[in-house]
Amino acid sequence: MTQRLAFIDFETTGLSPDAGDRIIEVGIAVLEGNEVVDRYQSFVNPQRPIPGVVVSLTGIDDAMVRNAPQAAEVLPEVIEFVGQMPLVAHNASFDQRFMDGELRRIKRRRASEFICSLRVARRVYPTAPNHKLATLVRMTGVPPAEQYHRALGDAEMTAGLWTRMVEDLRQQHGLNNVSLELMQALQSCRVAGAAEAISRWSAVPE
Repeated sequence: MTQRLAFIDFETTGLSPDAGDRIIEVGIAVLEGNEVVDRYQSFVNPQRPIPGVVVSLTGIDDAMVRNAPQAAEVLPEVIEFVGQMPLVAHNASFDQRFMDGELRRIKRRRASEFICSLRVARRVYPTAPNHKLATLVRMTGVPPAEQYHRALGDAEMTAGLWTRMVEDLRQQHGLNNVSLELMQALQSCRVAGAAEAISRWSAVPE
């Protein structure tokens, strides 16, 4: 059975949970093979006003989250939905900080480890003008969401980018299989050492 991956994205009131910023939306797209087979989305009441710059970026305003559940209700749903699936996010350190921060508030922990599609993309596409999700989506021809900076749309685009990176690695390096373990190895290696890492992995018997 093909391993399922949970692509997750959080929209937030700002950049730092340590500074009091909170989640306002979460979206998850479950990828099996090359197909998104399940989805989860919820607004989250952050219990604080959403700054104007965030409203302009995401289109999410105070009225949209006023009657939404709080993170203490949403995060247990997220944990149950994800289960043991690996979590993938673009610039995963951001999403990981917010997820872990909210889980600490309710004395819960996640069972899944994060993988960063941005770090992988830096090794797969080293000559890209930058490695923002929007840039990579345009560059690789992944179908764009109707609106960037909405959680489920960004999660689905990240899943599409991941699928494209897997296919490009397979074609460019003659790999029969691009495993999750190879993607994790690329995430961790130096950018300049990506070709060597791929070469070592291609020598491992299937």
